[in-house]
Amino acid sequence: MTTATVSSAGNTRTWQLSREAEVLREKFPPRPAPTSWPATRQSRGTVEARLAGEPFRAEDSNARYHRKKSLQTVLDWLELYPGSSWQQRWNATGAGIDGHRDWRVKLLADLDEAGLLGEQPGSVHRLLGMGLIQLIGGDYVRPSLGWLMATSSPLRIANEMAKVRDRHGLAQLRAVRTSSTVGDATMVPAIERVALMMAAKGGTVADVTPGDCIELMQTSREVFPGPNRSGRHSPLFYQLLHSIGAFPADAPPTVRMFSSLFAGRLSVEQLVDRYDLACRPVRELLVDYLRERQPAVDYSTLTNLATTLTLWFWKDLERHHPGIDSLQLTPEVAAGWKQRIRTRTVRSRNEHGDVVETTVERDSAADILITVRCFYLDLAQWAVDDPARWGPWAVPCPIRAADVQHRKMTSRRKSRMDQRTRERLPALPALATVVERERKAAAARLAAARTVGPGEQFTVEGLTLRRARLKRHSPRIWAEEPDTGRRRDLNREEDNAFWAWAAIEVLRMTGIRVEELTELTHPSLVQYRTPHTGELIPLLQIPPSKTDQERLLVISPELADVLSAVVCRVRGSDGSVPLVVAYDHHEKVWNPPMPLLFQRAIGLETRPIPIGGVRDLISGALARSGLTDTAGRPLDFAPHDFRRLFTTDAVMNGMPPHIAQLILGHRDINTTMGYKAVYPEEAIDGHRAFIARRRALRPSEEYRRPTDAEWEEFLGHFERRRLALGDCGRAYGTGCIHEHSCVRCPLLRVDPAQRHRLVDIRDNLITRIAEAEHKGWVGEAEGLRVSLAATREKLAEIGTAIARGNATVALGIPGFRELAGRTATIPHHPTTPISREHDQ
Repeated sequence: MTTATVSSAGNTRTWQLSREAEVLREKFPPRPAPTSWPATRQSRGTVEARLAGEPFRAEDSNARYHRKKSLQTVLDWLELYPGSSWQQRWNATGAGIDGHRDWRVKLLADLDEAGLLGEQPGSVHRLLGMGLIQLIGGDYVRPSLGWLMATSSPLRIANEMAKVRDRHGLAQLRAVRTSSTVGDATMVPAIERVALMMAAKGGTVADVTPGDCIELMQTSREVFPGPNRSGRHSPLFYQLLHSIGAFPADAPPTVRMFSSLFAGRLSVEQLVDRYDLACRPVRELLVDYLRERQPAVDYSTLTNLATTLTLWFWKDLERHHPGIDSLQLTPEVAAGWKQRIRTRTVRSRNEHGDVVETTVERDSAADILITVRCFYLDLAQWAVDDPARWGPWAVPCPIRAADVQHRKMTSRRKSRMDQRTRERLPALPALATVVERERKAAAARLAAARTVGPGEQFTVEGLTLRRARLKRHSPRIWAEEPDTGRRRDLNREEDNAFWAWAAIEVLRMTGIRVEELTELTHPSLVQYRTPHTGELIPLLQIPPSKTDQERLLVISPELADVLSAVVCRVRGSDGSVPLVVAYDHHEKVWNPPMPLLFQRAIGLETRPIPIGGVRDLISGALARSGLTDTAGRPLDFAPHDFRRLFTTDAVMNGMPPHIAQLILGHRDINTTMGYKAVYPEEAIDGHRAFIARRRALRPSEEYRRPTDAEWEEFLGHFERRRLALGDCGRAYGTGCIHEHSCVRCPLLRVDPAQRHRLVDIRDNLITRIAEAEHKGWVGEAEGLRVSLAATREKLAEIGTAIARGNATVALGIPGFRELAGRTATIPHHPTTPISREHDQ
């Protein structure tokens, strides 16, 4: 298996091709690059005579002169070097080694040294590319792929190849260009890549092999390392050749199979060696331990286990304690490691632009501690069964049971998930309404744009757009916002809106996992006929995923409409759902071609929508919906949230928990009940029932009703506390002890809305103090200063309260008449944020 290592931040990451890619690479190798062939061994006279005729001959005399002059100049240069063929002479020049250097500079220097350079080297420099491209098109010289991709001259090799090498083959590619949904900015470079393979390997479009395409992709990564910002690594050229039938039937259906992003499974040794451990005995121990655990866990769990033990545990110890070679840690070393695991440093910039480091708790610290504790306990247990193998490593575990607090961790996680569920359940109907409306609006915008010409305006649901005028061909529909000029791809908007709606509807109505959603196929839609009534019941067959349990769900009429829309969208012209190849990101394997329901066209290839793509669709729909949480922040939904919402709603509406367990595919009913959120109404009802039972055991006279006089006195106390500046905070049954000097009284709770009154009092006091000092009323001035100091203190308290109120959420006194405690209001227009209103 081909592998490569890339070092980053002290760690070594292994890149490789999957096993499927290796098999296909051996089956479809790239064509070799020969050093000699009949055409390249022809004499100069034969070459010039052929290139002067058809189809190389230019139409006008000026172009013919320039082509002849540039060709002769390049041939003069090549003849300065030894070789029995033009290809050997080209290799001898050394100009074809590095395409980033301009080969024309060397040519002019060589000709000048030989005395063959004319009087106008500048004009010759501009024409040299025309001479070399004739030799390439005539198949006399075959530069390497790397040189052709990097050089700035010659350009437009595809135009020359279409003229002199394979007019029909390149015409087929350009026909796909005009009929596809891919724009010229992407399609033209793809056609150019096909021409580069013809130039480097010879032959026509039909001679290009899948191996040539794989070699070009690998060469592209070597010539242009780094991220794919300019689209240099786009695999569209492979899709282009596959779409015209240039490859055999058993060729790889997608070039993604040869990408290092889909590296397949790593061996246990590779999983450990990613982090380059210094202590070889511990490295061997970790390999043996993971190999022992491998048969009982899936690949995703094995990968997480290797990362935790290798990176977070032993690599961290080696980084802070060089030379460590024993699992028996001293108390100081163990305490230091546990402290580092529990916290992490976050770097951010403050308002001045300076980098600030903040220490925060690590969310995964408990999981890491549990994994390492299990590692030590496993070694101790295995040492009893096999002392020779595991005995030397059986040492006391540095992580005590008190360090983990598994019960508290589970309780906190349950509390967080319940709060998340309670916050999102009332917003779910609003979200479903918004995505449905956005899907219809996006489709209406696209349909309206198709009926108008470039530059014309159209209006859909109050939104006015203008059909964009494009400088180059694009099969996609673009529109502009008249006010800002921002362009919008209406095809992409409609596609994203549809798949976001479909994903959210299926997830919320079935409660399936997101990986199960991406694995739904056309055969997943089955029917069951009852034996007694003969009624047909539509069922949705959920493929085995996390628990390897297959299950069937009854399809409701609403879900049937969604699935029908999905099938109609992905169905091909022959009525069948296309077969696509999906990559299992958990097990790191390529699945066989299947008629997946969630698939979409990317370029010229139909690809399954991956798990990350579903998350992006949901996030985009939420961003457009304007839904906010209780703090006013944009609300986020993870795909798994819909599973918890489905469980909570089903159980609260009367579904027996054991039935919900079967629908969700849980092995343990406690897992199902863990998904079900606890609502305040349930706690209140339970508490009220407890109070009723307690009251039944106590004397009834303790619960007598108050008399009318007592009740009026109670209400009168609170009425008498109301003041112009706010409320008096004295307790019930007490009178005013400050002689109604409310400004000085510490029990006065000033209403922030009455701040202006307090400001007026302060200003009046300042004026009166000045008057008293002027008149010589010393006693009066002293009393007024006490009142002024109290007034300023009250103003400062109001300022603090206002600042605190802006930074926090005013909870008020919630009511729990509804299950969720609040409702969601759907905006009239998709661009209007959706607000939440409390039930009172």
